[in-house]
Amino acid sequence: MLNKKSVDDINVKGKKVLVRCDFNVPLDADLNITDENRLVAALPTIKKLIADGGQIILCSHLGKPKGEPKPELSLAPVAKRLAELLGQEVKFAADANVVGDNAKAAVAAMKDGDVVLLENTRYRAEETKNGEAFSEELASLADVFVNDAFGTAHRAHCSNVGVTEFIRKKGGDCAVGYLMQKEIDFLGNAVNNPERPFVAILGGAKVSSKISVIENLLDKVDTLIIGGGMAYTFMAAHGEEVGKSLLEEDYKDYALKMEKKAEEKGVKLLIPIDITVADDFSNDANIKIVGRGEIPADMEGLDIGPKTAELFANAVAGAKTVVWNGPMGCFEMPNFAKGTIAVAEAMAKLEGATTIIGGGDSAAACNQLGFGDKMTHISTGGGASLEFLEGKDLPGVVAADDK
Repeated sequence: MLNKKSVDDINVKGKKVLVRCDFNVPLDADLNITDENRLVAALPTIKKLIADGGQIILCSHLGKPKGEPKPELSLAPVAKRLAELLGQEVKFAADANVVGDNAKAAVAAMKDGDVVLLENTRYRAEETKNGEAFSEELASLADVFVNDAFGTAHRAHCSNVGVTEFIRKKGGDCAVGYLMQKEIDFLGNAVNNPERPFVAILGGAKVSSKISVIENLLDKVDTLIIGGGMAYTFMAAHGEEVGKSLLEEDYKDYALKMEKKAEEKGVKLLIPIDITVADDFSNDANIKIVGRGEIPADMEGLDIGPKTAELFANAVAGAKTVVWNGPMGCFEMPNFAKGTIAVAEAMAKLEGATTIIGGGDSAAACNQLGFGDKMTHISTGGGASLEFLEGKDLPGVVAADDK
C-alpha cells in the first residue's frame, strides 16, 4: 500500500493533469478565507507540475453543499487567493455542474503551465457516492491524475477514487502529490516500521472512538499513554471514583481487556496518577489537584495533574518515534491546558526522533500552543489519520498507482 507513484515519477509535459486538492478552508460571512494553511500546503505539488510543463486542472470540495450549488460554498474565493499565492492567473470555471461549458472551454484553451480551478465537487450529489458518470466526466478533462487530498483519503468519492479508473482506461498515470506522500511516509511507515522505542499518546474524549486505534497500536508500540477524557473510563473500570468526569460505562470491561493485552505483550500502558479537577466546566471554576481515585463526587477531571505530566514526559524522553492523537485535557481553557503543553514540550525536546501529530484536535492544540514547527509531521487529516493509525487501507491511497 505504501509504495506509490508520486509527482516525481511521472512525465506531465504538455499533458492535462487533474489534481485533487484539499481546499476545504474556513470562510467568514464576507467569503474571506480565514485560515489558508491548506492552500499553502498544496503549493509545492502545484508548482512542481507547473514547472514540469503540465496543464493543471485543480478540483476540491468545500463544506457540505450536499449536491446543491450553494453560492456561499463556491470555490471562487479560493481561485482568487491561489492566483495571488502562485503569482499567476488561476482561471475559475464557474459551472454548477462542475464539468460544464465553462470548464470544457477553459481546459480546451490551456497552454503548458496554465492553471484552472473547477467548482466545488460536492455541488454534484454523486461525488460522495462515487457515481460512475461524474467520475467519467472529471476524467474526460485530463490525461493524468494526481491526488493530494489526504483529508478525504478515507472516503471513496468520484474526485479521489472513481476518476482513477477512467484515467487508467486512457493509459494515464494516477499518482500522489507531495502532501499525500508525506502522510504515507510518516503516518503509514512510522506505525508499520517504527524506529524504537515507539511511544503512542492517545487523548481526547472517548474510548469508543479510539478502540481500533488502541488495538492496532498495542501490537506495535513499546509504551501507550492514555490521557484526556478517555482515561476516566480506565479508572472507573478499577472501581475508582471519577465524580462527574467523562465516563463511558459500557467500555469499562473493554478498558480492562486492553490493560490485560498490554501486559501480555509487554507494553507499558500508562494512565494518569493525579488529576486537575473543577466544580464547573469553565476556566473560572474552582480547581484542585487530586490523586487517582480521589475525585470528589461533585467535581470533574478536566486535565491531567502535574505528577502525571511528569510521568508522561519521562515516558516520552528517549523515544525515537512518538505518535500523538488527542489532547490531555480541555486545552481550549488555559487552566486546563497544562497537561497538553507538558506532552507537547516533551515531544518538542526530543532529538533525533520522529514526532507525529495525528490531525484533528491535537494538531489544533499543537499549533495554538506554539509547538507546530517543533514536530516532524503534523497530519492534515483528522478522520483519515485515525484510520491510518487503525491500520486500515485508505481508499484514496489504494487508488493511486503502485511504483
